[in-house]
Amino acid sequence: MVAVALALPPGLDEAVARDLERHGHTVVARCDDVAELTDAIGSRIAIATAGPVSRIDAAIVTADRRMLTVDLLAACDAAGVRVVAIVATDAHRRHAASVGLLETVDADAPFSVVERMLTGLPSVPPRESRPARGRVVAVWGPAGSPGRTALAISIAAELAAAGSTVALADVDTHSASIAPSLGLLDESPGFAAACRLAGAGSLTVPELERIGQRYLTGHGSFWVLTGLGRPSRWPELSGDRVTATLEACRDWVDVTVVDTASSLEDDEEISSDLFAPRRNAATVSALRSADRIVAVGAADPVGLSRFLRSHADLLEVVDTAHIDVVVNRVRMSAVGLNPAAHVEQTLRRFGGIVPTALVPDDRHAFDTAVLEGRTVRDTAPKSSARVAIQRFVEATLVPEGRPTTRRARRAQRARR
Repeated sequence: MVAVALALPPGLDEAVARDLERHGHTVVARCDDVAELTDAIGSRIAIATAGPVSRIDAAIVTADRRMLTVDLLAACDAAGVRVVAIVATDAHRRHAASVGLLETVDADAPFSVVERMLTGLPSVPPRESRPARGRVVAVWGPAGSPGRTALAISIAAELAAAGSTVALADVDTHSASIAPSLGLLDESPGFAAACRLAGAGSLTVPELERIGQRYLTGHGSFWVLTGLGRPSRWPELSGDRVTATLEACRDWVDVTVVDTASSLEDDEEISSDLFAPRRNAATVSALRSADRIVAVGAADPVGLSRFLRSHADLLEVVDTAHIDVVVNRVRMSAVGLNPAAHVEQTLRRFGGIVPTALVPDDRHAFDTAVLEGRTVRDTAPKSSARVAIQRFVEATLVPEGRPTTRRARRAQRARR
């Protein structure tokens, strides 16, 4: 039995209430506006015909701008209440997507669809569990645009081309940019929706496939969980939810590549409320959940200085055993003759760091990729930067025993 609060137009309200009671559920509140529904959810106590109840499990609301608001979703998230929106028009559907709610049902859909949404059951039969859990690779770098997002996209593309099933997740709470970089819609942030389901304990593999968008290419497609379209929505990505979402992704794909923000500072030091949400908790939780961390820095005097200082903060957050250092945009014009040697010497001398990979500067290749909304592997496969990233991925991130060359993959497929 599910205790449901309703906020629907009069005719639809009565029809849904009859269906709920006929199938053994309880209508605990019937609200006329968003303020009344928010108060009922906040107090977690409503009065119904069946008497007082101590909980509200779900809310069915109309996807109207005046009823379905960001504040209502925040109140439902805080109380652990699942939200299902009834859409009657295309405007309703667009509005639900703009606030990040993917649990929508057409007004003329059968009640079985509504019930599956309320109970959190998948709309399709669940797949068999994976024999081995997937891995999480987090891409981090200091402030100053060292190329975190571009590297995360390239890593996801190379892993998918090598034969792994891959999901690319945007966990940046300051400036999410994966969706525009790949030409994907970001009206409905996929990772925030996954976090909301994880907070309610109903995040499953079918739900992830419903939420995720697919980047399609002949070289190896991968899933994308887009980031927040508005940075002000960062409280939706709490530390516990991010951890739970990444754990669910392990049962979904072979590798989850996570693009994180740069800031690692402890929010408790700048906040008087010890129980308030932390903006940097998403980054810290993603880094601590990762099996490997790719720390990227820019190959110029300012970029190297920023990386060395921030790398010390990173070592206080995570273990050093699974950090791979990648220096991006290595060029002679910024560090002088023999730039690779200068970069390696600087990192070794001032930080005791041995870089795992050095990526040459190829601004034209990455500019073309962003312009076309595609990966560098698709737009400039012979780019020196792309080749360096491919070698790094094959040497450190491709699972052992998986063929990486085209001939080896063809032979493996033939054996299967």
